[in-house]
Amino acid sequence: MGRAFEYRKATKLKRWGNMAKVFTKLGKQITIATREGGSDPDLNPRLRVLIQQSRKENMPKENVDRAIKRATSKDAADYKEIIYEGYGPYGIAIVIETATDNNMRTVANVRSYFNKYGGSLGTSGSLQFLFDRKCVFKITPKEGVDLEELELELIDYGVDEIEYDDEENVVFIYGEFQSYSAIQKHLEENGYEIHSAQFEWIPNDYKEATDEQRVTLEKLLEKFEEDEDVQNIFHNMK
Repeated sequence: MGRAFEYRKATKLKRWGNMAKVFTKLGKQITIATREGGSDPDLNPRLRVLIQQSRKENMPKENVDRAIKRATSKDAADYKEIIYEGYGPYGIAIVIETATDNNMRTVANVRSYFNKYGGSLGTSGSLQFLFDRKCVFKITPKEGVDLEELELELIDYGVDEIEYDDEENVVFIYGEFQSYSAIQKHLEENGYEIHSAQFEWIPNDYKEATDEQRVTLEKLLEKFEEDEDVQNIFHNMK
């Protein structure tokens, strides 16, 4: 089983267990995608997948419509996607993805969380060498399609790992960051049902933490998860 899939199985973020936070997160992503690529899903691949994902998460259609309209409203918040990096206590590297309409507020909050638990906020790009940025697609497997054959088929499109999750009966596809569009296009053209498509930071290596250290680290991660500006958190704690 691959490194990326092992990481995914070990990092089920609590925020995804809260429906209200799921809707908030998707709403921001839909607004940003609409602002960048337009409101027509047929012409905006990122928006198209996010709308599909919102349906899987049972997000009300009016919430989706509101998020799309927000992108063209002069009075609406102008969300920007910003990545913060830092070391938590005991040398654990942490990457935090945010969508915020107030960078000063968000950076102050992120810095305060690091400081409170003995960590430190780093400069942009300072820790990214510790991670690989991957695009990750979650799809429904087709009957009669062999996963090894599917992986060979997708290698030419930038895919480097495929794993089947028997608990959810879904396939996770991992590819190079820049291959997102090519992979999405191939999956759609071949009739695969896409549950979600996103980017993740996968650690190159993992750092051990004792049970006592893990308690402090999980408190820090929980503070990030509770912040409404935070979209995703990635770390290299084993």
